[in-house]
Amino acid sequence: MAIELDNSFTVPVPPEKAWDVLLDVERIAPCMPGASVTSVEGDEIAGQVKVKLGPLSLSYKGTAKFTEKDQASHTIAIEASGKETRGAGTASATVHAGLKSADDEGHTLVSIHTSLNVTGRPAQFGRSLLPEVSGKLIAQFATNLEALITADGSAAAGGAGAAGTATTEDAEAGPTGSTEEGGDTAVTPGPTQPAAALSQQEDSLNLIKLVGGPILKRVLPVAAVVALIAILARRLRGGFRRAKS
Repeated sequence: MAIELDNSFTVPVPPEKAWDVLLDVERIAPCMPGASVTSVEGDEIAGQVKVKLGPLSLSYKGTAKFTEKDQASHTIAIEASGKETRGAGTASATVHAGLKSADDEGHTLVSIHTSLNVTGRPAQFGRSLLPEVSGKLIAQFATNLEALITADGSAAAGGAGAAGTATTEDAEAGPTGSTEEGGDTAVTPGPTQPAAALSQQEDSLNLIKLVGGPILKRVLPVAAVVALIAILARRLRGGFRRAKS
């Protein structure tokens, strides 16, 4: 099933800084629920995405590669492909992203166009479901990314403040930042940089929790059919085993 998706979100930094943040894939990957990066080699990234839909669990492993990175125009192109670890389902996508100044000063609007092709069990949920899921997912990603950027800004400000305080104390204590007591030298520990808060994510992307009622209405008929087939298959296997014995 092929589908075109358009999404956008805003981050609270200017385009020049947003460019550097969004290219740091290892750092921002945890902002996407269920996603993780396993390796980065040049412009190629390997990773996995875990998805849960009630009792149905899917795990995809694959690679993504930057095919375009134009800093002058702040545009990015990525080609990605993945496969179910326990199934025949596949997913491939071509993603084009552009950054521009948002209406709010100091903010960046990130626009994303995705050409997505999905086969296997997720394709059974229908073409109308994926845009809804992708919109909710991008919104969650943007929320987590904003929290990450805000934490980084607070840590940087705290570090600068601590450095300023240390400079004043050093000036009072002497050029080495130490004081002498009874001929011995007592070294005053330097300031420590506060660690930036890490964005937390769930181990798997829970679609029912993410979208809720709308998914249930569309997935329940499919889930009921799948459950019925599973029950019939088990009964047939049981009958076959009894017949053989």
